[in-house]
Amino acid sequence: MKLIDWFLDRFRLKSAHRGVFDRKIPEGINYFYCFGGIAFTAFLICSISGFFLSFYYIPSENEAYLSIQRIHEEVYLGKLMRGIHKWSANVLIITLIIHSIRVFVTKSYRPPRELNWIVGVILFIIVMVEGFTGYLLPWDQKAYWATVVGTNIVGSIPFIGETLLLIVRGGYEVTGVTLNRFYSLHILWFPLIIMLLLWAHFHMIKKLGISKPL
Repeated sequence: MKLIDWFLDRFRLKSAHRGVFDRKIPEGINYFYCFGGIAFTAFLICSISGFFLSFYYIPSENEAYLSIQRIHEEVYLGKLMRGIHKWSANVLIITLIIHSIRVFVTKSYRPPRELNWIVGVILFIIVMVEGFTGYLLPWDQKAYWATVVGTNIVGSIPFIGETLLLIVRGGYEVTGVTLNRFYSLHILWFPLIIMLLLWAHFHMIKKLGISKPL
C-alpha cells in the first residue's frame, strides 16, 4: 500500500481524483442499489473478453463460423473466453433490467434526475441492440434466422420500414454484407456510444449524488 500511495502521490492522482471515490452515501442504501455497478463491471468484462475474441474472429461469410470453431478447439482458453463473453453479456442485460426497476420503484427518476433516467433508458436500448448485433456473429443457422426475423420486424415499420431494412441488412437479404455491418456496429460504434452514455450517466450521478431511498 505504501508503494501504491507513493505512485499516486508522485503521479498527482491521489488528490486530483479523490472526488471520484469519496462520496456521501445516503442512509438506507441496500444491495438493490448495487446493480448499476454490477452492470458496469459486467460491461468491462464483456469488453475485455470481446477484445480478446476479436484477435481470432474473421467477419467473413465463408470464415466466420469456422473461426468460431477454431476459437473453441485451437485457441488457448478460447472456449472459456467466449463463455465469459456470453455470460457477462447476459449478466449485463439482467442487471440493467433490475437496476431500471429499482430506479422506477424508488422514483429516482424524478427531478432533478430525469435527464439521467433518459440517458439510462437510451443506454439500455443500445445495450439490447448491441446484443442483437452480436447474436449474428457466430454465423450459424440459429443466428442467421434470428437475424432474419429480427430485421423483418424492423422492415414492418410503416413508411420507413423498407429503408431501415436496407440500412440494417445492407440489402434485401441477410448476407455477408449484413455480417460485416453487424460486426462493425458490435465492436466499434455501439461500444463507443455506450462509453459516452456511461460517462454522462456517471457524471450526473457524481454531481447530483445518489438518490435517497423512499
